[in-house]
Amino acid sequence: MAILITGGAGFIGSHLVERLAPHSQEPIVCIDNFNDYYDPALKRANAETISRFDNVTMIEGDFCEMESMAQLFSDWDVTRVVHLGAYAGVRISVERPAIYQQTNVGGTLALLEAARRHPLQRFLLISSSTVYGNGAGIPFHEDAPLGIPASPYGATKRAAELMGLTYCALHQVPVVCLRPFSVYGPRLRPDLALSIFTGAILNGRSFPLFGDGSIRRDFTHVSDICTGLINALTADSVVGEAINLGHSEPIEMRRIIALIETALGKKAVIDHRPDRPEDLPVTYADLSKARRLLNYRPQVAIEAGIQEFCDWYRQWHAVR
Repeated sequence: MAILITGGAGFIGSHLVERLAPHSQEPIVCIDNFNDYYDPALKRANAETISRFDNVTMIEGDFCEMESMAQLFSDWDVTRVVHLGAYAGVRISVERPAIYQQTNVGGTLALLEAARRHPLQRFLLISSSTVYGNGAGIPFHEDAPLGIPASPYGATKRAAELMGLTYCALHQVPVVCLRPFSVYGPRLRPDLALSIFTGAILNGRSFPLFGDGSIRRDFTHVSDICTGLINALTADSVVGEAINLGHSEPIEMRRIIALIETALGKKAVIDHRPDRPEDLPVTYADLSKARRLLNYRPQVAIEAGIQEFCDWYRQWHAVR
């Protein structure tokens, strides 16, 4: 029996493996294709970090390949899946929607097909807060009507959720849809705003800020997200549900910039630009369902989390 983690060399995946591996009685199998969406060397470094655990196996491969996934499920006797792998990024999805559909929808389908032929205990389908879209009520509640996704990325994540819930109903695949909100922390992807802001401020460069900085995001530390995922692997009464994993305290981007300035002791040089239509004005998680079903209560305050991230960023780039 084994736990399969897709995107295991990524930001959230590598943190999750570090949390699971010391306590798992089951082998942990990670699959990642190490694509060049961002510098593959960063994911290689993550893979090296988690490969020190004797019960972790890293496979370089593509979860979109249906026959390969069916064989992997059989070879390893997979009993639980954490499907973190995806093509990420809101802005790029506007420019290159096809790869998002192929990976986020097609790849999820390949895993679900393997799962329906190889019974599982749990299939965690990691979605995104972007599924709420424009027009969703604030705060975002899982069982309230959704809006229209503002980007192809959000649309593909919503499509993946629907596919998962369909397989849950038709084939009893034990799917749980989890919706993380603006995850941050050490090893954060370099294409995300927090990384861009931090690198620019640290090195005295200007960086673009779209809009006036009043956009609010529900920043959630990666350790809190991992706690939610781990709880969802064994929690009762969660199959067939969609559940938010956020912090429930939306913060303006200009406040985030101020916190980075404080952490680094340097001032930002901001290049103000117009709003982008693919950016939601606010993300805000209602956590009542997560508290009830997962005993989920985020612990890391934004001030401490940003300081930790900036300390990591400075150290990581000093040795590269």
